[in-house]
Amino acid sequence: MAIKQGLAVALVANLKITKRDWLLVLVGITAGLLSGMFGVGGGILIVPGLVMVAGLEPRLAHGTSLAAVLPISAASLITYWGQGHVDWPAAAWLALGAASGSLIGTHLLAVTSKRALAYIFSSVLVISAIRLFISTHGSGRATLNLAAVFALVLVGLATGALAGLLGVGGGVVMVPAMIVLFGIAPVIAKGTSVAVIIPTAIMGTWRNRKNSNLDLRAAMITGFGGVLSAILGGFVAAYMSDTVSNVLFATLMLGIAARTLWQQRNSA
Repeated sequence: MAIKQGLAVALVANLKITKRDWLLVLVGITAGLLSGMFGVGGGILIVPGLVMVAGLEPRLAHGTSLAAVLPISAASLITYWGQGHVDWPAAAWLALGAASGSLIGTHLLAVTSKRALAYIFSSVLVISAIRLFISTHGSGRATLNLAAVFALVLVGLATGALAGLLGVGGGVVMVPAMIVLFGIAPVIAKGTSVAVIIPTAIMGTWRNRKNSNLDLRAAMITGFGGVLSAILGGFVAAYMSDTVSNVLFATLMLGIAARTLWQQRNSA
């Protein structure tokens, strides 16, 4: 009887909703909206959110973020797919490279220092933001030939490596690359991006769990907290002008990069 009572108390304790849980839900809602509007997994917001709100150690935050990205990206995909805004052939080749790249990235995560993670994460955000400020106009879907397929696999490989290392879905790399290199329309690039993020996040999460770089409770609360807002964001993306989308996205990334570097400087 005493054993059963002890198990019951432990179960209730695990189910108890804390202030941290509510803050993680808020992080998830915001990340979900970001994912839906811009075709990213939301990791660029989830990572600093997990560090600041949940107090996770940076390496654990990067690994946990990738798991939280899964339900958010799946919800975003529902909206984009329903509106016909996914280039599935391009997504398949990107995913092929990304799956391999995520294995590389999760290995690097286990051996990379906190300072290096902060600098790499911020650099990716700044480079992607600068590129988005430059006017680009995609007109449709990718025209696939041998060179294009090879390029898509390479972009996927780089995306997967960054996803595994930084805990981001990879949309900050894929979306600009699809628009600039392959002439894919921005809204289709976003939908294609979230389609690729899902298998990338699954592979990376599996590896992070094996490496003990995962807080499953925090990931589930954050991820499922962003499901509804991700669907809403997908509808917003369909009606938002490309210029407004790019400027908002780029500004957000620069702000997060600055915040990450400031935190690193203060903790040094």
